Amino acid sequence: MQYVFIHGLGQDSLSWENTISRITSPISVVCSNLSEFLDNKEMTYMNLYHSFSEYCNRTSEPLNLCGLSLGGVLALNYTIDYPAKVHSLVLIGTQYKMPKTLLRFQNIIFRFMPESIFKNTGFKKNDFIQLTNSMSDLDFSGKLSNITCPVLVMCGDKDNANKKAAKNLAANILQADIQFIEKAGHEVNVNNPKSLAEKLDKFYSAV
Repeated sequence: MQYVFIHGLGQDSLSWENTISRITSPISVVCSNLSEFLDNKEMTYMNLYHSFSEYCNRTSEPLNLCGLSLGGVLALNYTIDYPAKVHSLVLIGTQYKMPKTLLRFQNIIFRFMPESIFKNTGFKKNDFIQLTNSMSDLDFSGKLSNITCPVLVMCGDKDNANKKAAKNLAANILQADIQFIEKAGHEVNVNNPKSLAEKLDKFYSAV
């Protein structure tokens, strides 16, 4: 089986490094930079998702997807569209219906940030703005019943913007459990990789 970890917007594949190094389960993790999926295409959610889907569909092995924030949205979207391909799903700080007010607020912040802040992500500032604008109408709330695999929903205990979505995801997906990561905000894989790795170990051992 293949384990695919997908990072959030503003992160890169190295954001998973401290978590992956602490996982004791005998798994081999693939973690790519989201910027690599676009291959010079326009920075929109659908372009990113289609490239991610093509990447996942190239393997014949069952997939274990683990995504944080934007990575979680991609993993959730793929699992809804291809339920038979996904063996397990981990969603961290993930929204299933995009909060338009929050996205607008993020875009305002992005506009005032210097371009240099974005250089290590593989994207430009305008890419961030264009991507978040293209996500505003995403809503998977009517399709959560499509998911039949075991699901672990997680959220940082200080990530107040995503706690409600985490609880609703766990309540509306048949085989879902929910865990809150102590001493962590939105970037759980950076804030508390030790606790995250422990919970992933337990989940992967069970599934």
